Amino acid sequence: MDLKILTDFEKQSIGERQPLPERYLRLSDDELDARIASAKATLGERCVILGHHYQRDEVIKFADYIGDSLKLSRAAASRTKADYIVFCGVHFMAESADILRAPHQKVVLPDLAAGCSMADMAAPDQLEICWREMEQLGVRTDALGADGRAGVIPVTYINSSAAIKAFVGAHGGIVCTSTNAQSIMTWAWERGEKLLMLPDQHLGRNTGFKMGVPLDQMVVWDPNEMWGGLDADQVKAAKLILWKGHCSVHTRFTVPQIEAFRKKYPDGRVVAHPECTLDVVRAADESGSTEYIINTVKASPAGAVWAVATEVHLVNRLTAEVPDKTIVTLDPFGCLCSTMFRVSPNHLLWILEGLVEGTIYNQITVPEPTRTDAKLALDRMLAL
Repeated sequence: MDLKILTDFEKQSIGERQPLPERYLRLSDDELDARIASAKATLGERCVILGHHYQRDEVIKFADYIGDSLKLSRAAASRTKADYIVFCGVHFMAESADILRAPHQKVVLPDLAAGCSMADMAAPDQLEICWREMEQLGVRTDALGADGRAGVIPVTYINSSAAIKAFVGAHGGIVCTSTNAQSIMTWAWERGEKLLMLPDQHLGRNTGFKMGVPLDQMVVWDPNEMWGGLDADQVKAAKLILWKGHCSVHTRFTVPQIEAFRKKYPDGRVVAHPECTLDVVRAADESGSTEYIINTVKASPAGAVWAVATEVHLVNRLTAEVPDKTIVTLDPFGCLCSTMFRVSPNHLLWILEGLVEGTIYNQITVPEPTRTDAKLALDRMLAL
């Protein structure tokens, strides 16, 4: 994927998503860089900029911390001198930062159009209906059995809205990341007979399969169907109930792409993110979180050849960081997270210069009681 062509095209319509003042629309790269650096220097320790791995290079180079969403939220909370947390990511990440922030801190998202299609696949009203319908299908949702265990424990991937995290927290559940999904699911099965895993079915299926859960003990709950598209016997037999959601980036990777890579590079290896489909993860040599992918590739010997099944900005950055290895994206067209791409240098500059002038744009605030309930689910994970 030619990211320069894509970036140049994007500049022509940058104000069509979240409107920007005219003076921020047609700036040269050099002016953007100089003014962002100046505003950042003026703010000093009062501002911390967080950059998710999938952000474009033009933005990530100004980040004080680079990582996945949870690592960044925790980093922000540790920077107690910072009054402002500028989160170059997507909406659910900024919400998590607001939940975990210190009382005096304010969280800002440079572009409010930066959402997550996976997180949007689980709405609070859909989860409430699911919870009620599972009860009607014979699953104990809020009552404990004679053994002191729940009928079902809700587990939500951190890639979900604060409202979903709040529901999960209020119903004895927990948040997971792609890094700790296995230990979190173990924790949940110690407390419940079944797990409801949302919103990404592939992370749940891949992790459950890795833990030895048979595929015939997993079912997919479709929130757009009555009873999730299931019957009572199917739900009763299931150990793992998977929400019908997915990542639009990671589901683009395929087994034929792996086969084509192996044909071109017989000694090459494939590492895939667990948001990919099960057949891709099984066909890969390694699978794991973004941090796992980075560490695995960097730790491999010089001359190693890798195909990486995750977002193209991370793949390109990794290629530049380890020039002694050959690293390619598994998808020859490159898989771009279009919502991450929406955070532009122009938006970052607008936010930072606003803070210098004493104006806060795009503050993300999670209201009560959502914040307290969501923090319950996050705190349960952090306690592990």
